[in-house]
Amino acid sequence: MTMQLSREAFFRYLAPTVLQVWKEGSPLLPSVRLAQNWLETGGRIHDWFNLGGYKVGSGAPNAFWKGRTVNTATWEVYAGKKINTAANWRAYDSIYDFYKDQDLLFGISRYARVRAAKTPEAQCSALYACGYATDPDYAGKLMSIIKSNNLTEHDKVATEEDEMEKIDVYVNGKKLTDGLYDDKAGVTYVPVRSIAESFGVAVNWDNKAKRVDLTKK
Repeated sequence: MTMQLSREAFFRYLAPTVLQVWKEGSPLLPSVRLAQNWLETGGRIHDWFNLGGYKVGSGAPNAFWKGRTVNTATWEVYAGKKINTAANWRAYDSIYDFYKDQDLLFGISRYARVRAAKTPEAQCSALYACGYATDPDYAGKLMSIIKSNNLTEHDKVATEEDEMEKIDVYVNGKKLTDGLYDDKAGVTYVPVRSIAESFGVAVNWDNKAKRVDLTKK
């Protein structure tokens, strides 16, 4: 199933998982990741969940990428010229798996500049400089998306959450995911989607009504 979301709905849908992988040690700033996802997909989420144009390459399957692939048309820039072509992309079982596999890529020496970057501007520039994309306007496009959608607010949320206490969330005696405890406010935060889906409950976000519906399958 493919979902086509508006910008606002797209960022709202992805933000919880983006913040989750950030808390787990992702080197990619939430604002940059969200901007890259929009740039690479235009708001369309396919059931193969590759939101960042991650090609198959020479890597071996791992805990997050099981080896499944898809082939689609795309374009690259070589010697200043835009060339229409096709590529094999990694296909995933979930958005979370895509993010975690992408973070493995960012952990290699080639992407040291991405990991070292401390601002969205520096990280966007590093992604292009390290060869993640061939479009010479890649960094500028990412920053335009970040600024026009105020995505740095997600970086602030991530920083605030870093100050909270991390907790483990268990379902039926087995750890499912992580949560956060805000000691000052006395509030516990847990990812509704992950918990609900573990009980076979469908989760739907109604952006117009600003409402989450949980429906037993």
